[in-house]
Amino acid sequence: MGEPNVMEAYHIRVNFTAIPQSQDYHNFADQRTFLGIPNALNVISNFPFLIIGLIGLVLCHYGNYFKLSLQGELWGWTCFYVGVAAVAFGSSYYHLKPNDDTLVWDRFFDDLRPYALIQFVPCIAIPLMAILLPPMYTHSTYWLWAAGFYLLAKVLEATDDVVYKWTYHIVSGHTLKHLFAAMVPVFLTFMLAKRSLEPERQSLYKIWRISWTKVKDGDSNVESYTYSRVEVEEPQ
Repeated sequence: MGEPNVMEAYHIRVNFTAIPQSQDYHNFADQRTFLGIPNALNVISNFPFLIIGLIGLVLCHYGNYFKLSLQGELWGWTCFYVGVAAVAFGSSYYHLKPNDDTLVWDRFFDDLRPYALIQFVPCIAIPLMAILLPPMYTHSTYWLWAAGFYLLAKVLEATDDVVYKWTYHIVSGHTLKHLFAAMVPVFLTFMLAKRSLEPERQSLYKIWRISWTKVKDGDSNVESYTYSRVEVEEPQ
């Protein structure tokens, strides 16, 4: 008999079974019906995604309002705004009857692994890229505003019941989550509308470091003025 295979002896089996969504997730704080619409505010609050998605598509293709010079940019932002508009339909459909079957139309994932990856990695990667990398265009700080509102949206999602109690059952955290998340494409649309080619490509980190150095050294660049006194003789 030969010696036992080391790899067989110390074989490690890794279980990659999907992580299912907890059923408590579907139990939202605000379940009120309005005008025959179940979970009305959680459904209606998705409407801004449709509006900003359609506006973005029009501005991308009508007269090239965003001045997208590269074909890849044009199609990239087109896919972005199509996705934004699609959120309105998928999320609204899910919130009409929240369960695992309808959740697929909101997330496209049954497994929480890829969902968590897509949700949280951009929150870290995009701000770091906006801060550390020299931008090609101006107004790159809008990326930070977008990331900030997305982070606030995730906090509101996690505090659904708490916000509902704090607001005396006026609005829930999940409803506000939709509205804050809709601000992400709003800020990016402002960025596209205002931006131009950056003549001096400096990262935000470098700009902030230079500004801090000036403040620290007392170089406020305050203009000084010298006043001279002129005497006026009164007529006799």
